[in-house]
Amino acid sequence: MDEYHSSDTNALGFCLLPSELIQSILFSLALPEILRMKLVNKFLSYLISDQDFIRQCNLRSRSATWLFVYKKRWRRDAILHGFSDQSNRWFKICIEDLIKQVVFYPDEDIYLLTASGNIFLFASNSQKAVIAVNLVSKAVKKIPPCPLGPRGTSSWRRSGMKLVPESSDSGHFRFLFVELVGNSPVVFEYNSETEKWQCREAREGKGNFAGNDCMFLNAHNAPQESLVVAIGSEYIPPQILRPRFGNREQQASWANVNDRRHVYGDGHVMIMRSRDQRRAKVLCSIEVWGISLRSGNWEYVSNVPSEIMEQIGKPYGVMIGCLEARNGRIRVVLMSNYEGSWDIIWLTYHQQSGVWNWVLLPDCKMKGANLAGITFSSGLSLT
Repeated sequence: MDEYHSSDTNALGFCLLPSELIQSILFSLALPEILRMKLVNKFLSYLISDQDFIRQCNLRSRSATWLFVYKKRWRRDAILHGFSDQSNRWFKICIEDLIKQVVFYPDEDIYLLTASGNIFLFASNSQKAVIAVNLVSKAVKKIPPCPLGPRGTSSWRRSGMKLVPESSDSGHFRFLFVELVGNSPVVFEYNSETEKWQCREAREGKGNFAGNDCMFLNAHNAPQESLVVAIGSEYIPPQILRPRFGNREQQASWANVNDRRHVYGDGHVMIMRSRDQRRAKVLCSIEVWGISLRSGNWEYVSNVPSEIMEQIGKPYGVMIGCLEARNGRIRVVLMSNYEGSWDIIWLTYHQQSGVWNWVLLPDCKMKGANLAGITFSSGLSLT
């Protein structure tokens, strides 16, 4: 009882501060903290719901980049963990009650596919359905099956799909993915406003393309050649690109798959090299390559400096990764497991300055949990 009384007293004291000071304090918080403050009392709810406050808050929060990790303890809970490059701690978001609106089986396997803005897409394995969740409005809906029919979680590739929220605050979005149909790449696009799918077959590219205005979806990756689709204007057919490494030595580097891992995304590929250490592997180098706007082939971009590699080169048994390129920055995250313990590495490369940054992450406390998806996101807002 005393604890609740103390909490109410603190909240009342906070609300007695000048409004300008309260707003300044709120602006220093991450979006999940602001949403939580909105539930404290009517005064804060009114202040946070003010249109001027929302506009200023959105301008600040939309510049942040988030890393989301979805973990699930089977038969217990479903937790989404988020970390912002403008914060210093993880935020826990329970989505179990939201998912229950469309998934009625407690043992259902749900996986995080991708996220952008306030929209998160999850895949249901047994129902073979995609579920869209708006974390701010709490709206939840199943996306109608695509023209290819229901798809299980193993059918989705992170580098082959893209979620694009509408620029307005309508809550609508587009979801695109590419798939080979009869050996030809086809782009499937869902529009949440019309609730309809459309498909477009990609065509072989002819010369240069406006790469800065395109989104890139990977249809297939092979040791000697990848198949990437560049999507620009809706009035121009998607363009097929077949990036290759420039010389035989680079092409041959694909042959030894035991010491190399590749992660794709947004027209880039990250090549991770490792060496054996007893019953584990140790990461020893990371390179990033991008699709050349001139030739359409892979072009070397940069490698992580040795001083950073010395700090992140820890033993691992299994490693997965995620890559995004946006607004002149290339972000990569590596998630590894060694003897039951998880480790997360977040690196950012600033293309204009040529500088790598290592974003230090506190412990996400994943031990004993099942990893069910990881993704970058940006554009979180109050509306």
